[in-house]
Amino acid sequence: MKKLYLVGLAAALAFSVDSPARADGDQFIPILSYRTGPYAPNGIPYANGFVDYLELVNRRDGGVNGIKLAFEECETGYATDRGVECYERLKGKGPTGASFFNPLSTGITFALTEKAPADKIPLITFGYGRSESRDGSVFRWSFPLLGTYWTAADVIVQYIASQVGGVEALRGKKIVHLYLDSPYGKEPLPVLEAKAAKYGFSLTPMPVTAPGLEQKSQWLQIRQSKPDFVILWGYGVMDPTAMQEAAAVNFPRDRIIGNWWAGAEPDVAPAGEQGIGYKAVMLQHGAGRGKVHADVEKYVVTAGVSRSKPEEIGQVLYNRGLLNAMLGVEAIRTAQAKFGKRPLTGEEVRWGIENLKLDESRIAALGIEGMIRPFQISCADHQGAGLSRVQQWDGKTWKVVSDWIQADESLLAPMVKAAAQKYGADKSIPAFDCTKAQ
Repeated sequence: MKKLYLVGLAAALAFSVDSPARADGDQFIPILSYRTGPYAPNGIPYANGFVDYLELVNRRDGGVNGIKLAFEECETGYATDRGVECYERLKGKGPTGASFFNPLSTGITFALTEKAPADKIPLITFGYGRSESRDGSVFRWSFPLLGTYWTAADVIVQYIASQVGGVEALRGKKIVHLYLDSPYGKEPLPVLEAKAAKYGFSLTPMPVTAPGLEQKSQWLQIRQSKPDFVILWGYGVMDPTAMQEAAAVNFPRDRIIGNWWAGAEPDVAPAGEQGIGYKAVMLQHGAGRGKVHADVEKYVVTAGVSRSKPEEIGQVLYNRGLLNAMLGVEAIRTAQAKFGKRPLTGEEVRWGIENLKLDESRIAALGIEGMIRPFQISCADHQGAGLSRVQQWDGKTWKVVSDWIQADESLLAPMVKAAAQKYGADKSIPAFDCTKAQ
């Protein structure tokens, strides 16, 4: 596991990524990345997928309706204070300032949630961040597109229920929530606790100190308590370490289910055979290549401007970075239809995100069929979708092992509304009337 630190550091020091904005009219997109530290093996392919897509739009399409995309990376190391420093340094760059920010960390997201409204810069938190921020009437500048941690937690419990004979059979079962002791790891707890109270299973939260290399005591507790399932909310080196420790105490890997940030190749490959059988929910997409990847090969890789390893293109985190960039670009395109084909302000891009809609024909045109489902964002719903599936690692690839599972809105919607209203009251933020959104 410790070798992963050195791999990430060497990769990060090998190059820097930026395409400076021209004063005469580029759209500037800042990139908060982490190519160093314990989470570098996860951060590097994500950042590479994000940058490759921006390069693709510039080289294949000449930008968005003729407006080139400028970008610059800032290394956060996944640290909140460094993320805030990067935000402050990049937010005013380009002719109109930053288009949007992807904090790429729950801790950084929490910090920027209070800064973004004042600066009028939207936050795209694709599958992470504050779960209640899907309520756009309070969180006008935050967009947890296509999934929150509350969504993931609900889907995981639903999947566990399907494996034991239905929700009625959950009563009396024992589930451990093994999580990175951070805002990220704690975020799903309210939903897991609510599900436990509703269906009668016992929930044991079990924190792991970052970065997660020391888990022996937790797995000894798991061996003694003999839970039916372990929900893994880890990241980076914590996840393959969990596979190894589970093997050491003979806990079945197919009864460990992670969230979508614990469901990529770096989470299992370093564990070798000890990771076989492990499962994780998907942020809709998984691994695999499509038309968009062929275009990346043709226009970006062949041109020698991709930093990606050949085997990395099409892996889970590469695809997630690519899709995140695509969502931002499509939001810019949507906003251009209203405000004109020119560099847009963050405030104008915010409108584009809130009115973002991808139907089947647009998904096909983008070359991402099979990676996401059609969705639509609105003022009231900044998430846009609550669907997920479960995948399983067979030692070489991820295999989808479930049908689509829809999160239980009868449970989640009231929780989101209550949490958003409390946040608004605590921060003196009056709720916006979404019926007046234009």
